[in-house]
Amino acid sequence: MANKIDEIDMKIIKLLSQNARMTYKELADKLKTTRQRISRRMNKLEKLGVIQKYTAIPNYEKLGYTYLILGITLRAGSDVDEIIEKLQNIECVKIIQKAIGSHNLVVHIIAPHDMKRIQDIINEISKAIPGIDHMDITFITETTKIEFF
Repeated sequence: MANKIDEIDMKIIKLLSQNARMTYKELADKLKTTRQRISRRMNKLEKLGVIQKYTAIPNYEKLGYTYLILGITLRAGSDVDEIIEKLQNIECVKIIQKAIGSHNLVVHIIAPHDMKRIQDIINEISKAIPGIDHMDITFITETTKIEFF
């Protein structure tokens, strides 16, 4: 099994990023190949860690939740990995990303539609991160496009 990612692999990734529920047969039909070849390629992509997860993207608003993003800037010398470990244990934290630029960390949170609860969550996160220099909070009001590839 070659470790090289080729044009067919890239097409598979793009199709799955649009619809992760596509079957091997549907992928094979679209790419004019066989299910067995798709199966082998999928195994390769998963083994290489190119495909990390298959997931659904819920509409948080319809579920009664608020989606917010924290841009966190840390003081120099802060242990980013230690902070990430602490954030991973907070239930409402759904995505943690290391970043370069204005912020060291970008943290995605799903919280109930209750401003007091959101304030409590932000306070909990602030206490969990001893090296915060600055934190920006952005409330996501609508997602108009999600495209991963």
